[in-house]
Amino acid sequence: MKNVFSSLHTHTIFCDGKDDVETMCRTAFEKGLVSIGFSAHGPIDKTRLKSYWHLKETRLNEYIDEVNSARRRWEGKISVYSGLEVDYIKGLRSALDSDIKAVNPDYIIGSVHYLVPVNGAEPFTVDGLPEEFEKGLNEGFGNDMEALIHCYYDTLAEMIAIGGFDILGHADLVKKNCQVSNYLSAESESARHEEIARAAAAALLVTEVNTGGLNRNKTSDTYPSLPFLRVFHQQHVPVIITADAHKAADLDGNYNIALQTIAAAGYSEHVLFEGRTDGKAVWRKECIEKYK
Repeated sequence: MKNVFSSLHTHTIFCDGKDDVETMCRTAFEKGLVSIGFSAHGPIDKTRLKSYWHLKETRLNEYIDEVNSARRRWEGKISVYSGLEVDYIKGLRSALDSDIKAVNPDYIIGSVHYLVPVNGAEPFTVDGLPEEFEKGLNEGFGNDMEALIHCYYDTLAEMIAIGGFDILGHADLVKKNCQVSNYLSAESESARHEEIARAAAAALLVTEVNTGGLNRNKTSDTYPSLPFLRVFHQQHVPVIITADAHKAADLDGNYNIALQTIAAAGYSEHVLFEGRTDGKAVWRKECIEKYK
């Protein structure tokens, strides 16, 4: 049996990636992927936040046009999809915002990078540089890591409840800058995982198994990790393997580890995106080779 893969979480020079759309398409084809989807970080110009890693609002239509042009160039060789990774930033940005809906991407990955502290401190990203994370922890949460972690999961749950997206992005991203098990009891962490998995199941979402942390040597496992994935499996949430690739070489990076992880979680299949019908994402189930 040959495993069949796609790469739907990719970033190019339109945001914080290193390679252009054409290079990504060519490399994906050479790697034997059946499809590639582009998921530029959706613009946040309309918020008060500053970012070097988001697509600029003025280039949003250009980005969609470039991906659609690549779709035509590569027709018959590899399927090309236009997508966005949209941050949910409480009170500032969601996947339901009019500018996002106006460009009508093929799919949207919903992600939480930013936390908005209730004390009015500046929003910050949970996966930023360690010193930036420490600053946000101190100013926004009074160095209470447990409160920060619960805020992350609360924000994730809010994003799912609001909706407007198809794929749940790196569901335990908060672990990048902290060892969650050092601050939450096993029971509390498990309860948060179950809450998110149940919400994802009810919203008919697919969760990604993201190897981006592995590809950039930032984590020792996938997002989400094996225990969390077991809960997603218990709730019958489908999984899609993604690389969160910021350069062409990583388009299928550490997919072997992702396969081992989803098999260990109890999955016997992952899904591939096949476009939209009547406004709904269409997924194809693909069996995986079992890993011991």
